[in-house]
Amino acid sequence: MAFDLLSSLLSNLWVFFLVVVLFGGSIFVHELGHFLAARRRGAVVERFSIGFGPPIFKWRGKDGVEYRLSWFPLGGYVLLPQLADLGAVEGQSELDATRLPPVSYATKMIVFVAGAAFNILFAFVLACVVWIIGQPAATGFTSTTIAEIAPTIKDSTGKDVVSPAVKAGLKPGDVIVKVDGAPVDSFADIVERLALSSGWTNSGERRTTFTLKRGTELLEVPIQPVLSGDENVRKVGFTTVAKLYVGPTAPNTPASRVDLRPGDQITAVNGTPVLTPTQLFDAFRKGLGKPMQITVLRGAETPTVTLEPAAKIADLGLAGINSGVTVTHPNPFAQISDSIVKTFRTLWALINPRSDINASHLSGPIGIIDNFIAVSRAGLPLALWFTILVNVNLAIFNLLPMPVLDGGQMLFATIGQLRGRPLPVSFIMTAQSVFIVLLFSMVLYVSVFDVRRIVRDAKAVRAVEAPASPTPATPAPAPAPAK
Repeated sequence: MAFDLLSSLLSNLWVFFLVVVLFGGSIFVHELGHFLAARRRGAVVERFSIGFGPPIFKWRGKDGVEYRLSWFPLGGYVLLPQLADLGAVEGQSELDATRLPPVSYATKMIVFVAGAAFNILFAFVLACVVWIIGQPAATGFTSTTIAEIAPTIKDSTGKDVVSPAVKAGLKPGDVIVKVDGAPVDSFADIVERLALSSGWTNSGERRTTFTLKRGTELLEVPIQPVLSGDENVRKVGFTTVAKLYVGPTAPNTPASRVDLRPGDQITAVNGTPVLTPTQLFDAFRKGLGKPMQITVLRGAETPTVTLEPAAKIADLGLAGINSGVTVTHPNPFAQISDSIVKTFRTLWALINPRSDINASHLSGPIGIIDNFIAVSRAGLPLALWFTILVNVNLAIFNLLPMPVLDGGQMLFATIGQLRGRPLPVSFIMTAQSVFIVLLFSMVLYVSVFDVRRIVRDAKAVRAVEAPASPTPATPAPAPAPAK
């Protein structure tokens, strides 16, 4: 009991450490970029803050800069009175900007872009770490081969409808190679492409085109997905192939009396191929009460062993069946480019009126922190992958030409440069005030959905952890029906 408590405490401390370092680090490196660029270009730096609002603590360095950690950890800022007046967000400057020497257009552009540049640099460093240590993924999520077709799925109203996969004539064994003309390399790619799809038929039904390989044929298959699931995104209704491996066998059981070894990949039960955990345990249930033949893949060999009859699955002695995990080592440039493409795809889906994606699908600070906690619990490689994505998102978002954001300040500076004199201060202040209200309204809006997701997920976890009839051999979860 004491050991379990200590283990849980250490695990939670590790998660807390990762969230602080990775989430806090993402904010810190962005502001560090602004800070270092401003100092390098000779601009006055009045304050360096992690977080907004009143300070938790602050100190003034020998360089004259006030450093502070503030109460609202939703970002950070570097107060640069010569470059931008963002008093509504950053607090009023104690310096008279009119008495400070003006800075050049080049300095403004360099300082404003430096934050995004440092986020990309930080993401690249983390991508190098992932490249070295590897990125694990369940085999069911790295495959594009269809294993099982769901006969029905629930639509957005909760009604069971015939799955689009059935209507489109998809078959087990089909290999999906493209979605709407874009290549896909994994189940995750299929899910993303499908969710962001914006095709419609002339009759007003959603439409997505799968390019798939069936035997030697390459087929273009139009599908009419339905909105489904907690997030109401496009789904089709199939799962992909997973590799199923034998774990330790229980002593004095049928499994322990035959030549089954940990690491053997189960490929068939009683001659029927099994491609998902669900199919495997359905085959186990059908075979109870009589001898059961298990075919496995062991290197280049495919031996078949016969288990003695058992009354229950637990009596077979297969104490652990797990979906295989593959470890990939994507190069850093591929990781960064993939994150950039994902970000722009999502942005396009948000502004595309034909897409089903809207602001309710976004995550605000609450959702991002919750995701950081979730991925940190799943392990360092996944936490690093998510941090890379967040940093690329942060870089691109901050460069959007909107007031308050770095891109907006660059736009104001460029317009001023082209017209030969700065834009009126009153205009800039009004634009920034309006956008601050819009930005914080958006944050509050998406935070409502973040809280809903957290509550929903917590209820789902409690439901899973509720006492149930014991089953020693529990299958690993199969991929969700394709979205």
